[in-house]
Amino acid sequence: MDVEQLEAEAKATAAKHVINMLQRPGQLEKVEQYKRRVSRKKASVEAMLKSAMQSQLDGVRVGLNQLQIALHEIGEIKQNLKWIEESFAAVPGLYAKLQDVRDENMRHSQYVTAMENLKHIFTVPESVEKTKQWISEGKLLHTHQSLTDLENSRDDLLYELHKLPNQAPADKVMLKAYFEDVEVLSQLLEKQLRLVLSRTLNTVRKEPTVIVTALRIIEREEKADGFALQRQKQSGFLPPGRPKKWREKAMEVLEKAVAQRIEGTQVDERNDNKMWLVRYLELTRQLILEDLRVVKTLCVPCFPPHYDIVNKFVHMYHTALSHHLQEVIQNGLEGNEYVSILSWIMNTYTGPELMQHPELNIDTSSIGPLLNNAVIDSLQQQYLKNMETNYMEWMQKTLETEKLDWGNGTAPEGDDQGFFHTSAPVIIFQMIDQNLQVTRTISQDLTFKALLLSMDQVTQYGKMYRDAIIEFKIRHFEDRSKVPYFTHYMITIVNNCLQFVELAQLMKQHYWRPGLHDNEAGTKFEALLNAFQQLRDEAAQFLLEEAFLDLEPQFQDLITSKWVMSSIPVDTICVTLEDYFQDYIHLRVRNFDYVISEAQNWVAKRYISALLQKKITFKTYEERRDAAVKIMAEAEQVKEFFVRLAPKVAKFDSPFEIINTLAEVLKSEDPEILSLDLHGLVDKYPDVTQDHLVHLLSLRGDISRSEAREKVAYILQTNKTRKRPTIPKSIFSLIS
Repeated sequence: MDVEQLEAEAKATAAKHVINMLQRPGQLEKVEQYKRRVSRKKASVEAMLKSAMQSQLDGVRVGLNQLQIALHEIGEIKQNLKWIEESFAAVPGLYAKLQDVRDENMRHSQYVTAMENLKHIFTVPESVEKTKQWISEGKLLHTHQSLTDLENSRDDLLYELHKLPNQAPADKVMLKAYFEDVEVLSQLLEKQLRLVLSRTLNTVRKEPTVIVTALRIIEREEKADGFALQRQKQSGFLPPGRPKKWREKAMEVLEKAVAQRIEGTQVDERNDNKMWLVRYLELTRQLILEDLRVVKTLCVPCFPPHYDIVNKFVHMYHTALSHHLQEVIQNGLEGNEYVSILSWIMNTYTGPELMQHPELNIDTSSIGPLLNNAVIDSLQQQYLKNMETNYMEWMQKTLETEKLDWGNGTAPEGDDQGFFHTSAPVIIFQMIDQNLQVTRTISQDLTFKALLLSMDQVTQYGKMYRDAIIEFKIRHFEDRSKVPYFTHYMITIVNNCLQFVELAQLMKQHYWRPGLHDNEAGTKFEALLNAFQQLRDEAAQFLLEEAFLDLEPQFQDLITSKWVMSSIPVDTICVTLEDYFQDYIHLRVRNFDYVISEAQNWVAKRYISALLQKKITFKTYEERRDAAVKIMAEAEQVKEFFVRLAPKVAKFDSPFEIINTLAEVLKSEDPEILSLDLHGLVDKYPDVTQDHLVHLLSLRGDISRSEAREKVAYILQTNKTRKRPTIPKSIFSLIS
């Protein structure tokens, strides 16, 4: 650094500082004070600099001392490494000189091993026989101790042979042959332990010490396996028969015993007992519940904690039961067996009757489902398929019974209110209700699927029912003498259709769950209701068709020259309909009201059709006026007739008011009044057509056809330009 430059910068900074301090005359008095302050600050800074410099010098001194020591130690290390290098040169010679010592040590080690095992070597046959006797007497601990001593002697001798640089295979073969009975003893003990463990759940109730002894032996053998494997990693030597893996084999024995217990609960076959599956599932539930109680209370104290024996047994029973149930399913199920197995798997097994029993309270989420989803879905689909087949058979039989009733020549009987109906709707919906109640015991999802299937099948029955009704109607009208009670059975059919609708709505109330059903379900339900609602309407039309077939001559006589002088046609129509309506009282109230409504529409339609057919020509205004008065009177007569039969229906929006309006047009004399009447008619009944009005005006006899068309066209055109609220269609839309 440039000292002179730094000094110049310091002087410049000091000058600026003095200028700033002495800007006012009064500050000159404080010059001495400023000088003392600066002197103190300077002394402080100089002390700090001296302290820092001293600290740096001390650090440098220490560093130099450490470097000196390091240099000295490096020299010593260099001398030592040189000595070690010189010593290594003498190692090969020393190794050769110690060869005799090594050979003597090997012999000494073999002699020591032989001396230690001398007793066992000379007593092998005797020890083997004694151990076999202990096995037969059930003295498992004595057996295992003797076996362990024999195996240790054999393994130690084999290990010494293994360590020899030049092994003699004949020596190893001789040793193994001499100790071959030891391997037999091991197998006998293993067999005995398998037998004990296979009876664990029974033995632990009476003699838990036997189970404890077997487990102690297994754990000792597991430790011996671990030691043998560790020594194999170090020396490459593995004793014969190791590792025994008795703990793993013990688990296999327990699994096999559990599987046998599960299979043993199936005591019946389908041919012996129709309830074989229900009995098997109940026996299995009782067995598993009791066995797991024993495991939880008695086995836990006997088994080491790391066995986690409760969860192990739960998993064993779960797996064995799953396999056996799959075998049962593969062998084939029938009828209600699907319900039994689905309900047991989805509810009983996981519920408080078994796994969630207060004494067990086992969490099944860790072991997974008893059967996988694919198997459950397959069972449910097959169950639904069987349900569909049953539905089809039952509904076909029900329909055949209905058809037989139609042609048996006897009248149907009414209920306590006098309404005709058959038991078909109730039978069908009782069967549906039974099926849905059963599926409720399985799952909500299956109930929903069964509900959809049921609605489909009832809708399909409606189509079959309609085909049978149409066939019945055609056969009757071909020869009306063959079916004497056609009207009665058509009444029964109309009532049945309404009952189907009501029972379907009741089914919806019981089994419909808001928010759980999608658009498909809503569509199917609406299709069911529409099918039977439309069939009710169609059957009601067939019912009226018979009555109006008898009245065809009377309708043909309306608005004719014969009609002008007689009231017989309308009187006959009223009398005949009243006679038929005596049978219609067997219709349920809603159906009766509908039939009455349709009947008056039919009468009004036929009357208006006769009016527009121009079967008569009026030559004078008086003839036209008298005819109009007669038409009004007959319209009122027929209206009163229907009001008397069904006042609630006939008084509301009566179609006979249209006939009065037409009669007013016919009676009108003044052309301006006629135009007003026509405007009023078009305004009140927008669905009246040009042909209707032209035929009506032509009936008057005082207006030519061309004039009538011109007048009607003008009125209709004028009416189109007017804004008016939407008016429902009238009976004119039914008249062509």
